[in-house]
Amino acid sequence: MMLRRRETFLFGAAVLVACSVALTAQRNDKKQDEVQAREIQSIDKLVDEAAAGQAAPNDLGVAWAHEDYMKAAKNTFVPFTLTIDPSKLAGPGTLTLYWRVVSKTAAAAPPPPPAANQKKDDKKNAPPAKRDFPYEGISTVSVASPTTPLRVSRSFDVPGGAYDVYVIVKEPSPATAPKTPPVLKASVIKQSVTVPDFWNGELSTSSVIVTQRIDPLPAPLTPQQQAERPYAMGSMELVPVVDMKFSKKSELSTLAFVYNPKLDGMNKPDVVVEYSFCQIAAGSQPKAGEPCKAGEKFFNKTNPQNFNAQTLPPQWDAAAGHQVQTGQAVPLASFPEGEYRLEIKVTDKLANKSVTRDVNFSVAAS
Repeated sequence: MMLRRRETFLFGAAVLVACSVALTAQRNDKKQDEVQAREIQSIDKLVDEAAAGQAAPNDLGVAWAHEDYMKAAKNTFVPFTLTIDPSKLAGPGTLTLYWRVVSKTAAAAPPPPPAANQKKDDKKNAPPAKRDFPYEGISTVSVASPTTPLRVSRSFDVPGGAYDVYVIVKEPSPATAPKTPPVLKASVIKQSVTVPDFWNGELSTSSVIVTQRIDPLPAPLTPQQQAERPYAMGSMELVPVVDMKFSKKSELSTLAFVYNPKLDGMNKPDVVVEYSFCQIAAGSQPKAGEPCKAGEKFFNKTNPQNFNAQTLPPQWDAAAGHQVQTGQAVPLASFPEGEYRLEIKVTDKLANKSVTRDVNFSVAAS
């Protein structure tokens, strides 16, 4: 379950930047067709109304499932997953998906005022003012009569900070403008995220990605496919778990990347990763030396993973972009039914620093 290359994430981020540029170009293209213009105008209206605090529709039962954070070329790469209620859909077809990332600490730049000598007709025919956001993207989603909640993943990359993400899923605008505009189903959701800064030099990790499975890819994805499948990395594609409820017949598979460890003279780290499982048990008190908290009891742990000059391949070199990647697949057959917390402790022995990450999950009989 070990991925070997960092460049897969950098490639994914580059694709997403290209998608953002394409939307910006579309906004400023005087020759854009009427359908594109109407679609963008309707989307802007929906987002602006939601940002102003007006009640937002959710005709399509859209919900934010989860997001992950990974180090990208210069920012933080954030793939996210939405679910769409199939019972709200009219049937097979396509939906328009738009997402806008707005900084909570820096307001979007206001549109420039019209020139003093600009004539009235020029104002009327002028292209829409440029709208700048840290990130915005647009795409379509194919619907083929799903019977279970439709899962859709997209992504963005931004510097570390606090953001609001506005997501619009709507029925597409008609190809021709009717005299009476149709009432189109639409969903507008807002999700607040705090994006970590992985470029500050401090020991850190990506999100712990809990995977349902890892699928091999028979061929490299096209840029369009990569943009629509942000968990595809090189020759494989991760399928993250959305619901952290597991049966005893399954296993808990995790993957994480360790960022900014201190390096020795050979550009290698000395990192230890420990996995400890604590079962939620009211009234329990932790024992000395155990990682569990009050209200938990220690269940078990796996053997520590060591990443150093003796265990890493000779060609491993941080200067070449290699990074520490940790993960385990733990069968749950021996876990009693109940609620658990997996604590992953990453210790940088050279820097004498450590960080911990938690994964909360439950185990049921079936």
